[in-house]
Amino acid sequence: MVRLILVLLVLPACLLPSCSARWRAPAVPEGLTDQVLLLNNPAIRTASDYVSAPFIEEIASAIRTEVAYQRSLGHNGTLPRTNMLAISGGGSYGAYGAGILCGWTTRGNRPDFSIVTGISTGALTAPFAFAGPQYDAKLRRVYTTVTTADLILFRGIFTALTDDSAFDTGPLRRMMEELIDQQMMQDIAREYAKGRILLVGTCDLDASRGVVWNLGLIAKISCEGNPDALRLFHDVLMASAAIPGAFPPIMIDVVIDGKKFQEMHVDGGTKTQVFLYPPSFNLRAESEARGVVRDRSAFIIRNAREVPTWESVPRRTTSVARRSIGALIHTHGLGDLFRIYLIAQRDQIDFNLAAIPGTFTYKSDDHFDPVFMTKLFDLGYAYASGPDGYPWDKYPPGWVPGATEPPPGQ
Repeated sequence: MVRLILVLLVLPACLLPSCSARWRAPAVPEGLTDQVLLLNNPAIRTASDYVSAPFIEEIASAIRTEVAYQRSLGHNGTLPRTNMLAISGGGSYGAYGAGILCGWTTRGNRPDFSIVTGISTGALTAPFAFAGPQYDAKLRRVYTTVTTADLILFRGIFTALTDDSAFDTGPLRRMMEELIDQQMMQDIAREYAKGRILLVGTCDLDASRGVVWNLGLIAKISCEGNPDALRLFHDVLMASAAIPGAFPPIMIDVVIDGKKFQEMHVDGGTKTQVFLYPPSFNLRAESEARGVVRDRSAFIIRNAREVPTWESVPRRTTSVARRSIGALIHTHGLGDLFRIYLIAQRDQIDFNLAAIPGTFTYKSDDHFDPVFMTKLFDLGYAYASGPDGYPWDKYPPGWVPGATEPPPGQ
């Protein structure tokens, strides 16, 4: 991922007066983003920094639905623990999280997560994790057999200089459309009807705001016969993984008061590397206000190394920039983990973290190397399928245990 971002540094398109930007429809005017209505449903999405009232009500409705579903299974007294899963970005490192999920299935105690969230490569994993273990074979295929050429194509130096990205992601979209089809929409919609929630994040680059999308609701609308819903589902996933400058941004057509505009969406990792749910949404308060009291656990899969790897950096512009951007992304991810931990403390959620251990030292020079990804997948699989299960960390990296009381259930 870091190498791809460096395209921004070696393609000085902004310095070429003869080059013009690709045409786009007008951006949504400042201050009007919250007026955009997609699929005729205001609960489709929300800004990550300010959760809209329709989105909150949709989540609250899901909580009520999930409680009713549990009651229908015979849980008339204390409700069973509910589990949440957050999957981070990380490019090809997403193979580690895929291995954990598949190994968890093999061990036989993988939960049906009430909430699944994803960013970037985590957004591509999240629908498979949400739809259930029957999709493990497809998940394994994506993260152990594909090559760089199966996902992206270099567009040529002239195109890279004059267009909106260095790589063509057409192969990735075609693979995604093959794997995430109408049948999968039906499976996701079925789980959504049980009160389970599937969220992914993008960045609205015009507004410079994080956007959280309710993919379960989009799947439901798709299954109700709206042909635009499946296309939007794919667009959101492509946008969440659209590394700025490297992958093309995803242009989403919208209409406000009869006027047509376009939003430019890119990798959700530009705003956050991993999220559980927007901090302004208090899950415990919202649940207790509706008479729902239960234990909760959050499992966070960080598709990155626990600690940065050491290397001697050559005195070259690209090498210095690559290493610096890598350090920035790593630190950004740490901040996200502490934010989730504080949310877990506030909402009394049992915190569990997985990250690639420092003992994994294998390196690859390619963006998507199946040998590298298979080794990562196998490592996560071995941990999760072992007799003791995955050794989840109970605190974010560097946190001193005992600095605060852990929530009930730890």
